Amino acid sequence: QVNLVESGGGLVQAGASLRLSCVVSGRTFSTSAMAWFRQAPGKEREFVAAISSTIASTFYADSVKGRFTISRDNAKNTVYLQMNSLKPADTAVYYCARRTGRLYHVGAENYDYWGQGTQVTVSS
Repeated sequence: QVNLVESGGGLVQAGASLRLSCVVSGRTFSTSAMAWFRQAPGKEREFVAAISSTIASTFYADSVKGRFTISRDNAKNTVYLQMNSLKPADTAVYYCARRTGRLYHVGAENYDYWGQGTQVTVSS
């Protein structure tokens, strides 16, 4: 059984920072690519950032590039999303996701385990 539990969301003003964490149970975390997605009210779930299992490769959506940083600590079975210079457009529920495989993908259909989500609200 694999469980993903996100934390770190909250209500902040524009320009502030937040760091999301996602703790993953199970013994295959170090060989699994991880990603963050988000879903705003009335919108489709969208890709935010991803990281390969070896930490060697990361990829970001254009909308967050230069502001968000994805990282992981394989010893702690945890993936992080550092979010800086937050904008009201970043308001959404943020989900972490795990896929079986070392390489990341940007499509949500490639991820087989999901967390319950954490709300991020950015006020103007």
